[in-house]
Amino acid sequence: MRLAILAATALAALALAACSSTSATSAATTETTPAMTAEDPYLWLEDVEGDRALTWVREQNARSLPQLENDPRYPRLLADATALANSRDRLPLGGIFDGHYYNFWQDEAHVRGIYRRARLADFARNGNPQWETVLDIDAIASAENANWVFKGIDCLEETTLCLVSLSDGGKDAVTVREYDLATRSFVRNGFVMPEAKSGVTWLDRNTLIVATDWGPGTMTESGYPFVVKRWTRGTPLASATEIMRGAANDVGVFGGVLQDTDGRRIPIAVRATTFFESTNFRLDGAQPQQINLPAKSSIVGVYQGYLIATLQEAWRGHPQGALIAYPLSETGSENPNVTVLFAPNPRQSIEGVSVTHDAIIVAGYENVRGRLLRIARNGNAWSTTNIALAENGSVTMAGSSPTESQAFAVFEDYLTPDTLYALDERATRARSLRSLPAQFDSSPYVSEQYEAVSRDGTRVPYFVLRRRDMPFNGQNPTLLYAYGGFQVSNTPAYSPNVGKLWLDRGGVYVMANIRGGGEFGPAWHQAGLRTHRQVIYDDFYAVERDLVERRITSPRRLGIMGGSNGGLLMGVMLNQHPEMINAAVVQVPLLDMLRYDQLLAGASWVDEYGSPSNPEERAFLETITPYQNLRRRDDFPLPLVVTSTKDDRVHPGHARKYVARMIELGMPVLYYENIDGGHAAAANLNEAARRRSLEYTYLMQRLMD
Repeated sequence: MRLAILAATALAALALAACSSTSATSAATTETTPAMTAEDPYLWLEDVEGDRALTWVREQNARSLPQLENDPRYPRLLADATALANSRDRLPLGGIFDGHYYNFWQDEAHVRGIYRRARLADFARNGNPQWETVLDIDAIASAENANWVFKGIDCLEETTLCLVSLSDGGKDAVTVREYDLATRSFVRNGFVMPEAKSGVTWLDRNTLIVATDWGPGTMTESGYPFVVKRWTRGTPLASATEIMRGAANDVGVFGGVLQDTDGRRIPIAVRATTFFESTNFRLDGAQPQQINLPAKSSIVGVYQGYLIATLQEAWRGHPQGALIAYPLSETGSENPNVTVLFAPNPRQSIEGVSVTHDAIIVAGYENVRGRLLRIARNGNAWSTTNIALAENGSVTMAGSSPTESQAFAVFEDYLTPDTLYALDERATRARSLRSLPAQFDSSPYVSEQYEAVSRDGTRVPYFVLRRRDMPFNGQNPTLLYAYGGFQVSNTPAYSPNVGKLWLDRGGVYVMANIRGGGEFGPAWHQAGLRTHRQVIYDDFYAVERDLVERRITSPRRLGIMGGSNGGLLMGVMLNQHPEMINAAVVQVPLLDMLRYDQLLAGASWVDEYGSPSNPEERAFLETITPYQNLRRRDDFPLPLVVTSTKDDRVHPGHARKYVARMIELGMPVLYYENIDGGHAAAANLNEAARRRSLEYTYLMQRLMD
């Protein structure tokens, strides 16, 4: 609630070696098809809510769903998935604000969710306090006959006023309405912003900093605002006063607030010129003042008068990936006095940074195994110590505030349920508060880390979850998951769904830490940008080959899964190496890489994928784009493609056109489009459970039968 920054990397609220002499980019991916040279015959499927398109969607759902829902395994999977989705055996994680711990909670009685709070001291006692509900999304949706999905809340300290973001069906675009925690109601004649992809935060109780759709010519090509204004209570939104603006070819411009440990609030604006490059401005003077940082960096907070940031590129002799600090008074200086607080080595990364009243807490990884660092300023010196926690898992922060000494963290691994820790004694010691009960019996299973060697010799780690007594005979049904983009890390995480719906039913689960992610810092991500992206797909192929060579599985028993950018990964691998797999779950995917920048938020991802308008980059995209490179071949497995009508981030037209092209070619395919779900493809817990059940039914049909 205190740090409302939308850095360029946050716009994703988003989430890829040949082991032989054969090139990973085969003739199957470079052959020109009619769809690449002729006008796209399926453009009409990009009409998201069009009658013709939705009729097609319903026909495909009606064709595909019975093949899965009539499977005798489906009802049991659905029952288990629904029970897990509505289980109360989850840690109530959230954030700290004004002496309270806040949490958004969903269960069978609150499918859309409630926002609730407990006194901070009570929560710190054992992690199981007495809660009071302050916002009930189910009740609001019922009263207003609306399909509201909660998208966040921003409250102003020393008041009871909040800004609540509600999405229609899970879209990224939200309606923002002022809410009073004291009266448990929306403020009459309060601040209200119509649906848009907006950024809004408090300046004071009567003033907001707003970036939104102000009308024609105020939204970027990516669909985000680039004009920031100051809006005063009691005046029309249209009368708001402009503070600054970017340009239509930016990704977007957003306002936010930094808060120091003494409570001082510093309004800022972030101009995201590309997805990974941004310029930051202070807004606490007469005119916006640029903050001296490199384009590829992220502000993570303010600590005792020091600006804290991470570097995604080397800067002024300071290494890429480093955490730095310099005096807040020098943000406008050409040569600020920079201190490197932590510089990861090539197998380390910084995953998250939090600021408490007493210290900076760094959640990082070493060879994809988590740890916590405490960095503090004592007098004129900086000190760094480790906070002791369990090893070989993931560590994430679970609540902190620059004005509070108390903070919380969570440890988990693939087979160990989440454990909540209180960081006590000025965040010097971790005290176990509460561990979740196991939601599946993990005793028969083991988690192991292996490495595959990609085509260029890069070592690519991956995790395998399997039965201890599993025979290495190549016959084990195996699901391989990866993402490979946007510096998103896939770190060890306890998943009851994987355990209950897959491992307990005889499956093996694999998580690949391929390039494009952030597991080893910015360099691991940047190795696969734009025309270098083939290394991501080479990495994934190397893991596929390694699994087969170790006789963990075989192509007959290997399935793959990925969503969003991971859906693009699935599409590429289906074209490049269909012979390696017998199943693919393609979730909310990008598949038309020659038009992706013209669809919804696609233009914001040019820094990741390259531009179809750039001849060199287009030539590369033509070699990987899954939609245009589809061709009929006997070794192509039957995939399951899943998307959502309400996804306003990755256009559902990608999935629709891909499936239509497959049908035209006479290729078998299953398709499910959720009419409401948003980019997560599910608007509520029960719909999410249904989607998982469909996916695992499909995987069992393909890999276990």
